[in-house]
Amino acid sequence: MFPFFHKKRKEEHIFAPVRGEVVAIEDVPDPIFSEKMIGDGLAIKPSDGHLVSPFDGEVIQVFPTKHAIGIRGESGLELLIHIGLETVSLNGEGFKTAVQAGDQVEKGAPLLTFNLAFIKENAADTITSIVITNGEIVKSLDKKTGIEAVAGKTEIMWATI
Repeated sequence: MFPFFHKKRKEEHIFAPVRGEVVAIEDVPDPIFSEKMIGDGLAIKPSDGHLVSPFDGEVIQVFPTKHAIGIRGESGLELLIHIGLETVSLNGEGFKTAVQAGDQVEKGAPLLTFNLAFIKENAADTITSIVITNGEIVKSLDKKTGIEAVAGKTEIMWATI
């Protein structure tokens, strides 16, 4: 009736930031993630140590300990990518960043590398959580679990904003 009031919905397609098995966020052995205290999302059990951008956007935060990165997509959707559990205590050891806050990145662009063997040996788990931190803007969210994902190539979530 009043088409000028109709707001066009935006979609954000989120691709795997790391290669590995995609699992439900509820399966992460840490209540901060599994109980969605930070937000909804997915997790990946990584099979290598290369983290790439899950979509075109801007790096909004690189944690000083390099174990986590915040990124905002073109739709405004914000993700936290958190590598492993109890990795903050590694104080950046085993991690090498390729970006800093404010950098514009394209889907598949390298964000950081991490030493998977070192993390397996020195942290609680290697599971990598991909969490939407501003879920209040999400109208619907679809997720794929139980698949082997290729970093930067396999779509794992898509959100309607």
